[in-house]
Amino acid sequence: MSAEDIKKKKKNIVKYIAIGDFLKEDFVIKQSKLLVLIVILVILFISNGYSCMKKLTKIEELKAQLKDVKYENLVLSTRLTSNSRQSQVEALLKSKNIDLQNPTTPAFEIYK
Repeated sequence: MSAEDIKKKKKNIVKYIAIGDFLKEDFVIKQSKLLVLIVILVILFISNGYSCMKKLTKIEELKAQLKDVKYENLVLSTRLTSNSRQSQVEALLKSKNIDLQNPTTPAFEIYK
């Protein structure tokens, strides 16, 4: 075979596939149900991959958001702890001119 014959044969094969003449073959007709099933499974597989990627992206976004909320919670908890110290409360009461004093007697429980 010469180089020209090989080029013509390749062109004919491409034309054969592009036009769709290969779909008229007995093998393709007999196996059409299997081919349809394979195409459906490939489509499902690809869509499942995209769905998983989308969910993983959402999980990463939520993890970052959770991290930010935890830090904010830590900051607020620290502020609350520092503001609720007895010395801070006394200073706040003095600045607001509220006349409250610490009890002189210790707390006790009443038993029945």
